[in-house]
Amino acid sequence: MATYVLIHGASDAFYWHRVIPLLRERGHEVVAPDLPVGDEQANFADYTDTVVRAVGHLTNVIVVGQSMGAYTAPLVCQRVPVELLVLIAPMIPAPGETPGDWWDNTGQPAAQRALDEREGRDPQATFDALMTFFHDVPQEVIANVLAHGVPAPADGIFGQPWPLDAWPDVPTKVLVGRNDRLFPLEFARRIAKERLGVDVDDTPGGHLLALGHPEAVVDWLESCRVDHERAG
Repeated sequence: MATYVLIHGASDAFYWHRVIPLLRERGHEVVAPDLPVGDEQANFADYTDTVVRAVGHLTNVIVVGQSMGAYTAPLVCQRVPVELLVLIAPMIPAPGETPGDWWDNTGQPAAQRALDEREGRDPQATFDALMTFFHDVPQEVIANVLAHGVPAPADGIFGQPWPLDAWPDVPTKVLVGRNDRLFPLEFARRIAKERLGVDVDDTPGGHLLALGHPEAVVDWLESCRVDHERAG
């Protein structure tokens, strides 16, 4: 029916391991390549090449980018015919903006700090990945992720400018978690409106929606696909 191309953020394709079987159960092709996040020399052209090779000659492509995957997803649209571009908890880039600069440019640190203060967390506390990222992920899934291992992204990619002059002319949808502690909901809404001119959809859950709420992610992806097909 469709080819879902799932692009992870600053981790690896294991992020999608709960979503992939659900999409395949619905009859779709799924491509979820591992980006070369550990390669200090890799740039966004290398990331894009990895995805394009994985797609090959597959058609009816829906590209899904999670978090920093939003830097790569629109680049794939320049190389592959894409029906729909979908972003989940995204770092939406501006032309020429590096992932390293994105945080201060968007005001993310202040937004996260304000949310932490409102919800009673100490914004000065030592960073705790379990508290920030996994607070709504089932314990057995956390155990599986830790057993698999989470690759540390190389520093080099954070200094690479996003190479496009403008967002690709592809219908774009955005999903964010209402309980995202990294990209608070109002912050995510503002960035999507400022940079893409779109409103976001939201669902219960944190930053790692595909790990914590895979059924909700798949239901939303399918609703986006159906709405797009009807509109087309």
